[in-house]
Amino acid sequence: MTDATPRGERLHIAIFGRRNAGKSSLINALTNQSVALVSDVPGTTTDPVYKSMEILPLGPVVIIDTAGLDDVGALGELRVKRSLDVMRRTDLCLLVVDATLGIADYEKRVVEDMRAQKVPVLGVLNKVDLLDDETQVSALTSRLSAELGIPFIPVSALNRSGVDTLKMEIVRSAPQDWSAPTIIGDLLNPGDVAVLVVPIDLAAPKGRLILPQVQTLRDILDHDACGVIVKERELRHMLGLLSQKPRIVVTDSQVFAKVSADTPRDVWLTSFSILFARYKGDLPSLVRGAKAIDRLEPGDKVLIAEACTHHPVADDIGRVKIPRWLRQRVGGELQIDVKAGLDFPENLHEYKLIVHCGGCMNNRREMLYRIMQAERAGVPIVNYGVAIAYLNGILERVLEPFPLARLALEEEW
Repeated sequence: MTDATPRGERLHIAIFGRRNAGKSSLINALTNQSVALVSDVPGTTTDPVYKSMEILPLGPVVIIDTAGLDDVGALGELRVKRSLDVMRRTDLCLLVVDATLGIADYEKRVVEDMRAQKVPVLGVLNKVDLLDDETQVSALTSRLSAELGIPFIPVSALNRSGVDTLKMEIVRSAPQDWSAPTIIGDLLNPGDVAVLVVPIDLAAPKGRLILPQVQTLRDILDHDACGVIVKERELRHMLGLLSQKPRIVVTDSQVFAKVSADTPRDVWLTSFSILFARYKGDLPSLVRGAKAIDRLEPGDKVLIAEACTHHPVADDIGRVKIPRWLRQRVGGELQIDVKAGLDFPENLHEYKLIVHCGGCMNNRREMLYRIMQAERAGVPIVNYGVAIAYLNGILERVLEPFPLARLALEEEW
């Protein structure tokens, strides 16, 4: 089912423009639904609105409606900031221009910022039904394209004319490499066996596996390999039953020590979190960041960053276990800050280390953006799985499937 595709797996298409340019009307036209509230009152859209849908042949996408870039007042400034924050998780930008107003510095800023991030921008000339004739529409479209250096598609979100043409241009303009690399499929040959060690996660809804486990299993099946799922207590027994030696064992990071002891040395071992460090971000950068753990001193500030806002359990991995293991390694107290959800702090320079979750709820652009933010602030960043493997002294082993990441162990951050 398309609706079941996680948001982090979808192409993110963000719609920017001034108040009343018709952004909300456009998102309703693209989705054929009344997703966004439409009103003649400026500033109706206050927070980004996300709508999951499918645009063939791109497949699953997320359309993001944003507040007007020309919003005013103290509250308006906050709305604009939230809109601009959306840029860091944008794969394709739709810049909506009111045909009766033309462009100003607002639109130029969006194009400049998107170009700096190497994000494609597609102009949408909206409200062309208010212009005199097709000649005027054509002339204005050509002029705006030349002025901003981006293609413009004339549409009327009100009567939905030009929307089909816009969809086709979205398909053509989408980055060719927007999708992340495969999770595990490139490590397997058809017929290989991959054993997934899956402790029952108390944070997952009853009767379900957590998202990275499900996605990894699906990727194994998509590459014509065989997936075997066990709990950590049954791993040794299961390995004895298999007539074919597994190609790889993938475990939850929290049981690294036991699974490492039970997995033969000639079988690849890694974790879901390390697979997702590569799938969602930049594994070598996160490996380099792990080495900063040994430079921590009592009193240092450490940021625990979670992409989702799950309900913490009693022995939560990010809020309890990792902070405890870091304190044990350092031999003293640390200042631990936890930030969850889409917000990423601006004061990163205050921290000595950032420990990020696997990022299964982020899209790849957002995760890469966070890594770049950390690097610009001069702060090492590592994710849960890489950090736990490092703390357990087995990082070199679990990186055997990833030669470039192993080389990063020899580099300074």
